[in-house]
Amino acid sequence: MIEMKVAGIALDAVSRSPIILLKDASDRRALPIYISQEQAKAIVNALEKQTPPRPFTHDLMVNIFESCDIKVERIAINSLQDNTFYASIAINTNGQIREIDARPSDAIAIAIRTKAPIWVIEEVIADASIPVDRDADEQERQAFRSFVSNLRPDDLIRKGGYAS
Repeated sequence: MIEMKVAGIALDAVSRSPIILLKDASDRRALPIYISQEQAKAIVNALEKQTPPRPFTHDLMVNIFESCDIKVERIAINSLQDNTFYASIAINTNGQIREIDARPSDAIAIAIRTKAPIWVIEEVIADASIPVDRDADEQERQAFRSFVSNLRPDDLIRKGGYAS
C-alpha cells in the first residue's frame, strides 16, 4: 500500500462534479475520486478546520469514537470495481483492530478529522492514478536503462554466491 495525502478538491471541467485529489508523498501520482457536493463540503470543512455549531455526521462519528476510546488507525482505499472505489476504516478498540467498510469520501472525511493516514492499494493506483510528474518518471526510466546497459555479469555475483 502507498500512503497518500489529500491534495485538494477540484471540479471536473465537463460535469462540474467535485473530485477529491489524493497525491503520493513524491507528488508523482495523483488519484482523482469523484464525490458528491455534500461530501466535498464535509471534506473542505475538515481541511479548513471549520467547526460547525452542531456536529455534522463525520464530526458526530469522531465524537463517538473519542467518547468510546476508539482510535482510527488508518483508512485504506482497497478496491476499484466498475469505476467505483471501495474503502475501509481500521479502528482500534481495546487493542483489537477492526476493518469497517466505507465509502472513500466518508473514510477520507474521517481520516482528516482524526489525522489518520490514508493508504491506497498499489493495484488501485495502477488502475486509476494519473501521473503528475512525467519528467521525473522519464528520468527514472532513463536512469534504469543506463544502469541496465552498464551492468556486467560480475556485478550480479558476490564472492561465495549470488547477490541477494
